[in-house]
Amino acid sequence: MLTESTIHLYILKIGFNVNIGQEILELLKEEVTESEFNRYIRQLQYDVKKSTPELAIFYAPNALVLNWIKNKYTDKIAHLFEVKSHNKVTVQIALKNTIDKRKKVKAVEVKHGNSLLNPSHSFSNFMVGGSNQFAYAAVKSVSENAGRVYNPLFLYGGVGLGKTHLMQSAGNVFQNEGKVVIYTTVEQFLNDFTRSIRNNTMERFREKYRTCDVLLIDDIQFLSNKEGIQEELFHTFEALKGDGKQIIFTADKHPKKIAGLEARLQSRFEWGLVADIQPPELETKIAIIEKKCEINKVVLSKDIVNYIATVIDSNVREIEGILSKLHAYSQLMHVDIDIEFTKNVLKDQIAEKRENLTMDSITQVVAKDLNIKPSEIKSKGRSKNIVYARRIAIFICRELTQNTMPQLAQYFGMKDHTAISHTIKKINSLIVDDEDFKVKIDELSNKLTNIT
Repeated sequence: MLTESTIHLYILKIGFNVNIGQEILELLKEEVTESEFNRYIRQLQYDVKKSTPELAIFYAPNALVLNWIKNKYTDKIAHLFEVKSHNKVTVQIALKNTIDKRKKVKAVEVKHGNSLLNPSHSFSNFMVGGSNQFAYAAVKSVSENAGRVYNPLFLYGGVGLGKTHLMQSAGNVFQNEGKVVIYTTVEQFLNDFTRSIRNNTMERFREKYRTCDVLLIDDIQFLSNKEGIQEELFHTFEALKGDGKQIIFTADKHPKKIAGLEARLQSRFEWGLVADIQPPELETKIAIIEKKCEINKVVLSKDIVNYIATVIDSNVREIEGILSKLHAYSQLMHVDIDIEFTKNVLKDQIAEKRENLTMDSITQVVAKDLNIKPSEIKSKGRSKNIVYARRIAIFICRELTQNTMPQLAQYFGMKDHTAISHTIKKINSLIVDDEDFKVKIDELSNKLTNIT
């Protein structure tokens, strides 16, 4: 009978190091922050006895660590195993306190190359406003009634508006209920499809995508003019829908506006519910910034939050980037974050966004928003609504372009630069005394920033 020491020597003899699991974690230490390593990676335990050259089993102390590792590092761990041992390794992670020693270990298996849900995406940290309220309500309803309402659910909108966050929030709810959830992008789906054809493993591909409980696919617009993958997705859709399984898609535009899409797929996308997400209005953007500050422990005054909301566009990822940039600059330069510091840090980013703004483009946006003609803003009309619009256009042109006061006077048909100067003073007074006027300027400035 072989003893444990004999087995150990035998394994070493055939070239598989039983300590490779810990070696991999030490290698991973070089690629993550010290806090992440100590908080998550260090808590993993490698199962020497049950692991093989093709299978690496780790135990996590709790569900938080398990989900964090599963979603962020299993692909990397598998890659490091392959580099270290020259073997394709399947990584399994199990909860330590749920191991039944009387049965075979039942692990949460994450195969190399699979996309997973981000556990930080939840409904509780999604900021709801008028621009996304309908989409939020639709996804929330789906998360409570999988396969029974709005199936499929199709979300569309611009980059960074929260489509993936909402979709994965529902996915996390389903996953916590024990459902089999597959999240993927169209690019990953296509790569998986191509690899399966090349390796003659289409049966495994179809079993994976057609037997799950929930299928979430991002960036459907990239299906354009890809006939083979459209055919496969169509049959996957039919199989899942027929079994009452939930499907959620996202794209940057309405299904009708996705070029090169088969008519039958387009019609399937519209079977359930199509919901759009618009850029957040100023109030929602301010709430998003305040929430991100709270999460990232960045302290900003109300003036700074309002300034950031006014000068950047609606991409939430860009907001996160700006907060990180401000925090990093503050830490490295050992200074407090005030409004002047903020303007200085963001000046290049803001200048890049505004370089294409002209007095014509500003006047057109102001006129459209206030329901008057651009020519009326530039006229000598003195009616209340024209004067109101003219003041806003002049102020925004002064703030967002490099035009001088004489140039502004010539464009708006005013006598000279002193007339512009007097108008600017009047506007500054109104901004202090009239909150509605200030909000309108902020809203239009924000809209113009988005356009650029």
